[in-house]
Amino acid sequence: MSSLIKIELDKGEIQQLCRKQIAEIVKDVDAEYIFWDAKELQRRTCMSWNFIQDTFFHDRRFIKRKIGNKWYFPVKETRTFLTEWLIEQE
Repeated sequence: MSSLIKIELDKGEIQQLCRKQIAEIVKDVDAEYIFWDAKELQRRTCMSWNFIQDTFFHDRRFIKRKIGNKWYFPVKETRTFLTEWLIEQE
């Protein structure tokens, strides 16, 4: 005697659960950072250091601090600035 098991999956529900889980993981990873350095800023913006310096680095609203030879950028304020800056680029 063999028994059959039938499983039905809701593709939309699976995608929603995956997106929710990914969003939580990203949120946790982002929460670990208080500051970005120049390399992380470049990675997060997909911009080269020269492009960053030529476009928004010297904007007075862009918060940054140089400690020793290294630049640091507060994550929350940098995200806010970059969003506003991008909207202004029409």
